[in-house]
Amino acid sequence: MVLVIGFGAYFVTPSNWQPFIPENTGTFGQFGWSGILRASGIIFFAYIGFDAVSTASQEAKDPQRDVPYGILASLIVCTILYVLMSGVLTGMLPYPKLNDAAPVATALEAFPQLLWLTRPVIIGALAGLTSVILVMMLAQSRIFYSMSRDGLIPPAFSSCHPVRKTPVFSTMVTGIFAALAGGLLPIDILGELVSIGTLIAFVTVCAGVLVLRATKPDLPRPFRVRWVWFTSIGGIVFCGGMAVFLPRDTWIRLLLWTVIGVAIYFVYGYKNSALRARNEAFNNGKVAPQSST
Repeated sequence: MVLVIGFGAYFVTPSNWQPFIPENTGTFGQFGWSGILRASGIIFFAYIGFDAVSTASQEAKDPQRDVPYGILASLIVCTILYVLMSGVLTGMLPYPKLNDAAPVATALEAFPQLLWLTRPVIIGALAGLTSVILVMMLAQSRIFYSMSRDGLIPPAFSSCHPVRKTPVFSTMVTGIFAALAGGLLPIDILGELVSIGTLIAFVTVCAGVLVLRATKPDLPRPFRVRWVWFTSIGGIVFCGGMAVFLPRDTWIRLLLWTVIGVAIYFVYGYKNSALRARNEAFNNGKVAPQSST
């Protein structure tokens, strides 16, 4: 990405940025501001990698210090690189010509002076995609692990390798599911599903933080949100706003996944929840209250 930005900047034609925001064609989401908002929601999956830092907090030496720095640093670096990359590519070629499965290679091949960069870019893209897949599998397997320890899904998901102490079953299930989804579903549907799922998850987390601040203000918080009312409300507004502009079919798919998740919770998770069991035991006077969650 850095090589493309650095070398491609010399071949930018400012006239390719005119108009900077193409006028809407009359169809919602086709250019104009509605197109920008819809596109921002669709490509939001490009930003989900930073939350993988939080899922690995149990494996950090000083998570209270390292995890916030890791999340913020990755967000800042990725945002700067994405903006520069988008600007350079659309400056090298008119945006209609970039409507391709490999827009970076298309832009480079349009300039004979940059053909030598095509192969390194392809190799870098493959390496980048591989690392992203591994990080996402790491994050999802740890999420399954935590849910299993909380009793929300079967205990097999929290089983660990006897030597390496990693959640083997969770990793295997995540890999198989990801391979099937990637091989059978169109890439645009996958992108929209991941984006809307992530956006709604962020909205839920932001709302949950506000609720806990109001209902349990004295709860110990190793990770404390600064400027909570500004940060959480801003997260709800922006993430929810981007989700609203996603296609209707994507919302229907989200609803179906939500129904499946709720069914799993009420069929298995509710009666096996470790938190529910602790609360019932506490209400019956059998255990002391929990100091943290």
